[in-house]
Amino acid sequence: MSAQHAVRIGVLARDEALGLLRRHAAAGAPGDPAASVRRSDSDGIGIVNLPRSSGILLHVTSLPGGTLGAAAYRFVDWLAAAGQSWWQVLPLGPPDRSGSPYTSSSAFAGWPGLLAEPAAAVSASELEAFRSAHAFWIADWQRFAGAEAVAEQVRFEREWSELRRYAAARGVRLIGDIPLYVGARSADQLAHPELFQRGFVAGAPPDALSATGQLWGNPLYDWPALRREGYRWWIERLRRASQLCDLARIDHFRGFVAYWSVPARARSARAGRWRRGPGRAVFDAAMDELGALPLVAEDLGVITPPVERLRLELGLPGMVVLQFGFTGGPRNPHRPANHVPLLVVYTGTHDTETAVGWWNSLSPRARRGTGLDPAEPHWSLIELALASPAVLSILPAQDVLGLGSEARMNRPGISQGNWRWRLEQGDLTTALAERLREATARNGRAIRP
Repeated sequence: MSAQHAVRIGVLARDEALGLLRRHAAAGAPGDPAASVRRSDSDGIGIVNLPRSSGILLHVTSLPGGTLGAAAYRFVDWLAAAGQSWWQVLPLGPPDRSGSPYTSSSAFAGWPGLLAEPAAAVSASELEAFRSAHAFWIADWQRFAGAEAVAEQVRFEREWSELRRYAAARGVRLIGDIPLYVGARSADQLAHPELFQRGFVAGAPPDALSATGQLWGNPLYDWPALRREGYRWWIERLRRASQLCDLARIDHFRGFVAYWSVPARARSARAGRWRRGPGRAVFDAAMDELGALPLVAEDLGVITPPVERLRLELGLPGMVVLQFGFTGGPRNPHRPANHVPLLVVYTGTHDTETAVGWWNSLSPRARRGTGLDPAEPHWSLIELALASPAVLSILPAQDVLGLGSEARMNRPGISQGNWRWRLEQGDLTTALAERLREATARNGRAIRP
């Protein structure tokens, strides 16, 4: 496969990555070094092939019925018919009370609420085999979740593995999602209290998504304590992610460089400050044991040159979101003209408006400035995403359907009313699959015959 149609992701030597930064800086690109890198031709070499391709973002809970049952298999069939190579989901762990999968009670367990057959029989040999294969975390989870916890995980593994095999046979791979943090009073925090800080919680500073920042409330890692134990907890977490999916988006990647620490009693994330993270040490430890790490770095928000340097050293694709690409100056990395291969391009994410909702929020002047087709702004964004040099193009299902704000998945900073949207049976039609397949092939992303 030619360099125009694939990139390789994995780990770059430090001097190679820094040399790449220097070469692009020497090319005369002014301003933020991170923007210069994002405008590069991404000629770094890693160790995991990632072909030019595309896929759909749709969490399992957004399927009709919200489980791993028949609707999930029908969706895989639709993806294959539409020429899509990837199905991206949100985190698969048990969600919190508001339905958020990003503050799960376990960094390892699958959510039994996704099961199509929650009462399916589980044999003693299956239980024993699961305990042996997942000895690092399953006992902790059973103490937290109760006597049936192991059987539920066997059922989850069974259903998820069957769906994944079905998808792979049709040329569809799964992209998972790794939240940086675990939930407060989660099984992980209770089992390993020595690995978490006291008196401070996680959040994000004010940015384009929230003027007051985001007060997540997750426990923060005690990185020196994790270093002393060889980052074992993180190694096992990345191992689990690789067992479940073919590729994983690691949320809030910038937290490995510096994270926003908020006093536990603060009422707003504005009270926080940046504190230094572990850098690449976590990834080096994991790669020593696991080999290549097929990850995508979610590098949205307040991104600094050190964050970009770490991403390039690791050879990981970053993220760009087209909704962010029509404001700011010419160095805005989300602008289509600044896209490079080592990226994943989204029309929007689970945290943004839908494409139509975003369009409806713009002033008439701003709409004209986008150059998008006012009759089908969502499809114009889809075409831009598919045409991008970025190696992967991921489209939220809501944008393919042209749905408005009523279909938005999450509103950052608002704890109620999120994570509820679902497809209706028959929404994803044959005609829509044909239209998407044609656009995908026209832009060189249909990797199957």
